[in-house]
Amino acid sequence: MATRSAVLITGASTGIGAVYAERFAQRGHDLILVARDKARLDTLAKRLREEHRIGVDVLQADLTQHADIAAVEARLRDDARIGILINNAGMAQSGGFTSQSADSIERLVGLNTTALTRLAAAIAPRLVEAGEGAIVNIGSVVGLAPEFGMSVYGATKAFVLFLSQGLSVELSSKGVYVQAVLPAATRTEIWERAGIDVNTLPEVMEVEELVDAALVGFDRRELVTIPPLHVAERWDALDASRQGLLSDIRQAHAAERYRAAS
Repeated sequence: MATRSAVLITGASTGIGAVYAERFAQRGHDLILVARDKARLDTLAKRLREEHRIGVDVLQADLTQHADIAAVEARLRDDARIGILINNAGMAQSGGFTSQSADSIERLVGLNTTALTRLAAAIAPRLVEAGEGAIVNIGSVVGLAPEFGMSVYGATKAFVLFLSQGLSVELSSKGVYVQAVLPAATRTEIWERAGIDVNTLPEVMEVEELVDAALVGFDRRELVTIPPLHVAERWDALDASRQGLLSDIRQAHAAERYRAAS
């Protein structure tokens, strides 16, 4: 039987990341678990080793810190066993745009976009050289909805979607699969950390259901997986409309409606 790739998962101590770890352990993959909370990582790693007889390494890292990002990048570049990256670490927005501090904005953008991009960039050249592998980026449906009033968070998740689509265009022909997963409200600790009571939300998906659905999309090699979207044709229509809009952009001249003052 072919050796299964090891999987590196960020934000692996709880929530979506921890369930991804459980599911890939069930599939027989060795794991590298990355998060800030080493005690939780150690507890999870011990259980997964005992229950599934796999190798589990723990890598404590705060991905808002340059040195910690660099350490994870080095592991992704140098460890040839790692064939799958689950870019899950992220944080939510607390408060509206005018109530956010410059430091909180920098931290949010840094974790949700810069760290995610750097880790993808660290592993991608090696996957391309191998001609196989996968990068899974966890986005959010909020990236499609500026109406939700989570401007900075939504912008970071729109970035994740665009980056994933762009990387798919660049890397799929080289054997590397890139998946964007767009959850809606999911029962994880991200809400509590943002000062939001998840129980006040009208509809919340359980994290196990979210990850199991995302893995169905992974196995089908979907480019964009939206577990809470019940009419798949909606996404197809949106993407077709976007491409139709692009076909109407003729950049040599301004559109007629802009050529005369009203």
